[in-house]
Amino acid sequence: MPINRLTVAPLVKRISPAVVNIAVAYPSPYAQNPLLRDPYFRRHFGVPDVALEPRLSAGSGVIVDAARGLVLTNAHVVKDGLVIVVMLQDQRKLEARLVGVSPDADIAVLQIPARNLKAAPLASADAAEVGDYVVAIGNPFGLGQTVTAGIVSALGRGLTPQSPVGLIQTDAPINPGNSGGPLVNMRGEVIGINTAILAPFEGNVGIGFAVPASVVRDVLRQARS
Repeated sequence: MPINRLTVAPLVKRISPAVVNIAVAYPSPYAQNPLLRDPYFRRHFGVPDVALEPRLSAGSGVIVDAARGLVLTNAHVVKDGLVIVVMLQDQRKLEARLVGVSPDADIAVLQIPARNLKAAPLASADAAEVGDYVVAIGNPFGLGQTVTAGIVSALGRGLTPQSPVGLIQTDAPINPGNSGGPLVNMRGEVIGINTAILAPFEGNVGIGFAVPASVVRDVLRQARS
């Protein structure tokens, strides 16, 4: 095969419409203090008004049920969020509600209005094998949809000895903001939801982790019931 034909572009074009960016507004810790809500107190102690505004963070997600508008992401992406907004590839912004969560698996299920959505298929249980080529799609550093590639490096990994879920390890670059995005095999199936990187400093050092589809399916099943 000519080198210019060795591409994952067709796969990315098929999956990308199902990948979303997620923006979450969190309450400011200052807003919980009744003294700091007093403008006279803030002026006296030099606390800027902006300190009371909600904090914003960004993550990724993937639509897995177009008919119901169900979106998978990480639980830590949306935890304690006041408002969750999902941005589609076509730039539509839709407010989402949390309909299912598993803190142990770090998986959350969101629901958005089901209008002209594209979904990505979830792989069957145990679809991943060490050595499989994979693609990670997400929103690193809030830059927008970004594609990286690598292989499945190991299966059944735990970030700690007490980890309740065996994770997929991959060398596909996964950076802050990629959390909640899909890890996709060469058949265009979501084999995992990207959840963590192992790094001494913030950033990617070649070791990323994803929650396997078999675990994700259990959380999704509970959200649908």
